Order: sequence, then structure tokens, then C-alpha cells
Amino acid sequence: MRASKLKIGDEVRIIAPSRSMQILSEEGIQEAIEQLEKLGLKVTFGEHIYECDLHSSSSIESRVADLHAAFIDPQVKGILTVIGGFNVNEILPFINYELIKANPKILCGYSDITALAWAITAKTGLVTYSGPHFSSFGMQKEKDYQTSYFKKCLMEDGAFDVEQSAVWSDDAWFIDQENRNLIPNEGLQIYNAGHAYGKLFGGNLCTFNLLQGTEFMPDLNDVILFIEDDELTEPLTFARDLTSLLQQEKLKNLKGIVIGKFQNKSEMTDEHLHFIFDKHPMLKDIPVMYNASFGHIQPMFTFPIGGSVEIDTEQKSIRIIEH
Repeated sequence: MRASKLKIGDEVRIIAPSRSMQILSEEGIQEAIEQLEKLGLKVTFGEHIYECDLHSSSSIESRVADLHAAFIDPQVKGILTVIGGFNVNEILPFINYELIKANPKILCGYSDITALAWAITAKTGLVTYSGPHFSSFGMQKEKDYQTSYFKKCLMEDGAFDVEQSAVWSDDAWFIDQENRNLIPNEGLQIYNAGHAYGKLFGGNLCTFNLLQGTEFMPDLNDVILFIEDDELTEPLTFARDLTSLLQQEKLKNLKGIVIGKFQNKSEMTDEHLHFIFDKHPMLKDIPVMYNASFGHIQPMFTFPIGGSVEIDTEQKSIRIIEH
């Protein structure tokens, strides 16, 4: 099930199912609003997004209320999350998934939002999206790549090829917009060659591993996984989290893996990644690529969770087919 694409004049609702809007700067909020308005979108906000507790979040009741209100409002055509965080999985048992199924809409975010997106796709069949938060639109430099793929995935029909960004960064752009540390992008790298087509599931590894053993973990049959992790990871933790995912009973007939860029703090190297991959015989029989332009880096491309994708290591290509 896919929601209608966003079009000029559509209303997008901003909600905070993880961290509160209170942690954002007024300048960043205004910039994000202006960038979304330049796309022709009308921006509105959930009632409880500024509530803030000891975990820089709001109550489960407030977060669920804003989520439900966004889906049930006929004027709202798309939903963007404020930012990520650590606790979106708290709200999963309290969501009315039948309400969502009856009112399919675009939902987009990344990081901690992975758990919410996967749960909604698992429980309703609705395609959700891994892509920029509302706060991501506050970035001023190198925003064209990010905006372009947001539009291709959420505002346009038809398959599209994903080219990797010319530069990348994991700097604190939200603190200093002018003095950016932009690094030339070496492009996609190959661990194991091959060509594959399959259903796409992806996002933040340590977050979707939180769904293991719950009703919110989707069936991962014939999938291509898009995996990324944040600065809290490092080679040892990434290795065990990947192992845990690959051992899931619901993961069957894995078709391929694409790994997003790692943040500098993780100190992940090609040597570390190849060492980790070498431990898993199943990865010797499927295409595996890494250093793709998504994850906790900027800029990032948007991709559909529950859509379909084709990857080809010979061409170093990623083609989003259904979104």
C-alpha cells in the first residue's frame, strides 16, 4: 500500500514521536519551514511537539495523540518527524494501526524513527520512508542533493537512479552553517559482486534491532537491506548488531545489502567492514555494497521502506523501482 505522492499545495504535519522540537533552534526551525515552503508545501505542527521531559521527549500519550491526529486529518497529506532520538519504540504498542491503514499517508524520518516506520509497514503494509527529518531541512549548504531525492521519492512517480553525492559530511552544521567540513565522496564500494532485485527494508541498524522478538518486526522475505548506524557505533558493536539481524528467523532469502556511510567518530574502515562481512557465509552469495549516501551524514537520499529496489555492483548502481 502506497500513499499518494505529495504535490504543490499539500499540507505536511510535523510531529515529534521521539525527541521534542524544543531542542531545535528558532533559526533552524524557520529555515526548515522556508525550505519546505519552497517545495510548495504547507507546514503545520502537532499540538504536543514542544513538550519536553527528562529524556528530551514528551509523554507516550502526547506523541501517540499527535501521530493519530496527523493520520486522521484529511487535510494532511504527509508527515515529517522533527528529529530522531532514543525512545520512539515506547509508543508502538499504543498506536491504532487500523486508523493508519484506513488513512494512508507519507511518513518520513530516519535514525530512531526507523522503529516507527518499520512497525507501521509491518502492521499495515503501508510503504514508509527513510529520509530527512523536518530538522534536516534547516541545513543551508549542500541541500540540493537531499532535496532532489526527497522530491524524486515523495513528490514524483516513476523509477529513479540514485547517484551518490559529490561531497559528504557529519559535521555539526546546525551549530555553524558557514564553516562546514565537506569531504569528497569516494562513491560506492563493493564487497561482493552481483545483481539483485527485491523489496527494500532499511534504516538504522541498532534501532530496528530493537524490534526483534516483537510483533512490530516485519517479515523480511526476499529483501535487500539498506543499513546504517550512527556515531555511537564502532566496529565491534556494528559487528554484533549485524550478526543479530542476520540471525533473525524472519529474515529469509536475503537478496543483497547496501551499507550507508559511517560517521567519522565510529572509526569504521574498509578493513573492519570486510573483516565483519567475511564472518557471514551468506554474504558471499549476494551483492554487498557500502559507502552509500544515507545514514547519519549529510546530504542523504530518501528511500522507501517496503518499496522495491534493484542493485548492480558492476554498474555500481542503485535504482528505486517502486516507491
